[in-house]
Amino acid sequence: MEIRSELEIAAPAREVWGILTDFPRYQEWNPFITELKTDGVVGGPLRLLLSLPEGRDYRLKSRLLRMEEDFELRFRTHLLFPGLFDGEHFLRVISLDAQRTRFVQGENFSGVLLRFSGRTLTQVARGFDYMNEALKRRAEANGRSGSGASGASAMAADLSVARNRVG
Repeated sequence: MEIRSELEIAAPAREVWGILTDFPRYQEWNPFITELKTDGVVGGPLRLLLSLPEGRDYRLKSRLLRMEEDFELRFRTHLLFPGLFDGEHFLRVISLDAQRTRFVQGENFSGVLLRFSGRTLTQVARGFDYMNEALKRRAEANGRSGSGASGASAMAADLSVARNRVG
């Protein structure tokens, strides 16, 4: 089963990729993946803190599958052991032209617990939307100001709203 969310961002792909791969700053803007740590080596470990909207936080250990500059970050996570509940998450940056980018986030889920995970999958889908919108705000604000510092308080307020949003 795949969950997917995408949107268009009025910023260059390189800007979007730069924000997406600036992992230490995720807590500043990302309401869904609030922490991500990796050495960037394909096949190596990737650790993340996932904050489900209207749900709990999950500290996950993943494996980095792909990190293609200005295009895709992909990783796989297993709950306890492979085959129980697995997810292959992808974040794609697609350049539409010099100032427009399509951002696609998705995850392919499988495993024996999948059919019992409806509520969690709904929260994950909502989390994708919240993260995508936060990335769009940050990239477009950076493009207007020429620096990542502009709009920081507005983004912090947006992050607070997204974390507490119901529905």
